[in-house]
Amino acid sequence: MSIWKRIGNLFSKPAAPGVTKSMLNLAPGDICEVSLASYEVTGRTHTNGRNAVVLTLRDGSQIAYLHIEERERLRYALYRAIDGRLDDPAEVPTTLQLDDYTYFLEEEYEGYAEVVGQTPFMNGGEQHVWQYQSDDSRLLRVEWQNGRFMLYEGETVIPADVKVIRAS
Repeated sequence: MSIWKRIGNLFSKPAAPGVTKSMLNLAPGDICEVSLASYEVTGRTHTNGRNAVVLTLRDGSQIAYLHIEERERLRYALYRAIDGRLDDPAEVPTTLQLDDYTYFLEEEYEGYAEVVGQTPFMNGGEQHVWQYQSDDSRLLRVEWQNGRFMLYEGETVIPADVKVIRAS
């Protein structure tokens, strides 16, 4: 190394440390762990105006959906798609009866959804979401976009059970 490079290194700024990815910033190709199971992130849906994302996760042939929302603290919910049908987004009820469970509407919102990777809705667009909870803390999520409904059943995941394994 020449003397000039050594002198230049004395006055140069150190390289900035890399920004570590949080669960809210994961994208397709990243790996995360949820409740001791490792998943590859294959898709990401972000609704504008909300500090929340839904990650499409794949573990072999199993597909799950991790809803992450940051309010006063990070909240996680792990969902699986279920069969079901609703006819009209204007007629989604405030109470749903499903498999001997009664779900009560907790939150309803809409916004423009940005989609990346493999998700239930392959194009971005206006999305309507209804989130329900039963008396025994079971969760139900209903999404409507582009004339299509998706229903998910899930459970809350504590933050200690969620971590980033590898982020690109």
